[in-house]
Amino acid sequence: MASASLVSEIAYHKYILGTPLYRQKGYWKNQGLDLSDKTMGNWMIACAQIIKPVYDLLRQNLIAQKFLQGDETPYQVLQEPGKLATSKSYIWLARTIGRAQHQIVFYHYADSRAGKVAQQLYSGFTGVLQCDGYYGYNAIADSVEHVGCWAHVRRKFYDDANIDKKHFHASKGLTLISQMMHEEQKWRKLDSATRYQARQKNLKPLLDEFWQWCDMADVLPKTRLGKAIAYAQGQRAALNRVLLYGEVDFTNNASEHNMKSYVIGRKNWLFSTSPQGAEANAIWMSIVESAKANGINPREYIEFLLKTVSQLSDWQIENELEAYLPWNYKSTPIKQAEA
Repeated sequence: MASASLVSEIAYHKYILGTPLYRQKGYWKNQGLDLSDKTMGNWMIACAQIIKPVYDLLRQNLIAQKFLQGDETPYQVLQEPGKLATSKSYIWLARTIGRAQHQIVFYHYADSRAGKVAQQLYSGFTGVLQCDGYYGYNAIADSVEHVGCWAHVRRKFYDDANIDKKHFHASKGLTLISQMMHEEQKWRKLDSATRYQARQKNLKPLLDEFWQWCDMADVLPKTRLGKAIAYAQGQRAALNRVLLYGEVDFTNNASEHNMKSYVIGRKNWLFSTSPQGAEANAIWMSIVESAKANGINPREYIEFLLKTVSQLSDWQIENELEAYLPWNYKSTPIKQAEA
């Protein structure tokens, strides 16, 4: 048995400080507690189920949005049924846009990167999704409109320009993308309607010039530049949709930032032993990152949920759980790093 405060502290060390359970053993021994990493792991899995109703409600609120961003990253699960320990599983991420009234960061564990996972994760969502060009998202194309990410495009042109580490040589395509990003920075804090108008006036001419250059460029297709152009052209329709919505950012960097938080944790945890552990990680990280995105103290919020949600009746979970979502919780505010 463990108290809510003890479990909260273990979760804080793992999911916020990035300290894996096997490295926490020494810390807790110095505090007078001889805990095994297996015991702490079992607590993380069991207590994730206590807060799972909040996790599920976050998803319900998520798919009710008009605009979302998405990403995915590999993850290793040692005892995945029917798979080798060295095979890849995946963590999928879906989040609200920065302009949403309430911020939701939602991680989802799956045993593959197939389109069926996208269908499951985004089931019920009928809005606009900003993501990279991964073909798995085509599985939801009938109900979801895809907006591309210009950061992914720029990265490929940047890699071409940086082939020779001593002589950075930017193509006209990279120069135009950089100009577009410079313009976008000016409009970052404008309201959506004003940003939409600014894009029509100032971004569209640069976009048109970029596509004209791509179509006319005399480049071998197997070179880095040729591949960068081909990637951009393959995403042309999705990339151009940034002109349609002032709400949507020019890049998908917000979701990549949240995924980076998971990747940093993954470098410390290395893997999950079981699917149950991987699912628990997704639940805990969703709670932590959603708390941070709403400017509340994640350590306090975790303990609050463990103490209160565990005491709720089935009726209260069904009808009163909105009060336990992060934007309805009052805590010691935390400072948000500027994106």
